[in-house]
Amino acid sequence: MTGRTVTAVRTVSGSLAEAVLDDGRVVVVKDAGGARAARAEAAGLRWLAAAGTVRVPVVHGHHARRLVLDRVTRGRPGREAAVRFGRGLAGLHAAGAPAFGAPPPGGLVEAYIGLAPMRNVGGGDWPGWYAEHRVLPYLRRAVDDGTMGAGEAGAVERVCERLPELAGPAEPPARLHGDLWNGNVLWGADGHVHLIDPAAHGGHRETDLAMLALFGCPHLDAVLDGYRRVAPLAGGWETRIGVHRLFPLPVHAVPFGRDYAKQALAVARPAAAG
Repeated sequence: MTGRTVTAVRTVSGSLAEAVLDDGRVVVVKDAGGARAARAEAAGLRWLAAAGTVRVPVVHGHHARRLVLDRVTRGRPGREAAVRFGRGLAGLHAAGAPAFGAPPPGGLVEAYIGLAPMRNVGGGDWPGWYAEHRVLPYLRRAVDDGTMGAGEAGAVERVCERLPELAGPAEPPARLHGDLWNGNVLWGADGHVHLIDPAAHGGHRETDLAMLALFGCPHLDAVLDGYRRVAPLAGGWETRIGVHRLFPLPVHAVPFGRDYAKQALAVARPAAAG
């Protein structure tokens, strides 16, 4: 995949290894968990890179369940890098997608967010598409798994019914990273942010921003400042953050437990009540 001979391999974790090439470069070999997951991740990274606005590790190729990527040398978070990242993220979103739910070119309809399945099915109306393909499937999984009670789920279902009035002004499909939590934001030694592990698809740009803030991101205020310099956000976007978190919170509820279900309910109950 790299055209070079591997001279050494060192294990980083259960799913990651680093391979040293004969020209001194180091690449990352990632076990994506399956051949389809590897293909989906490779397509997503290439689609994000094609926008030319954010740093993404080069994908040298994938085979079976493994990907070979450029290694990102870690640095420290900084405000200048955060502002640059915000501007780049705005440009990435503006690069657009053919439709809400559109997969990357060469990607999969039956894709993944982390280890959870994620269907990339197109739709022309964001509220209806988001409810059907990003909220309700994971809500049903949480109920079936026992992480959320059937009676509790009614609050989330009522929010889905109210989405046309809660969604804010209509926006075109954005090119989303799709799983933009802080662990997938690498602060490089080169002074830039590099994005990894996408669940890329066409969606609403506020979903990426809501995810970015969910688990904490260094210098988030600077990221948002850089973003708004390029692409101002629609009025009231802060009040809609909770609606956009009704995608990632139920996704996390099944593998990681009841606390995420509680967070989803804390968001849903006031929104459902109006």
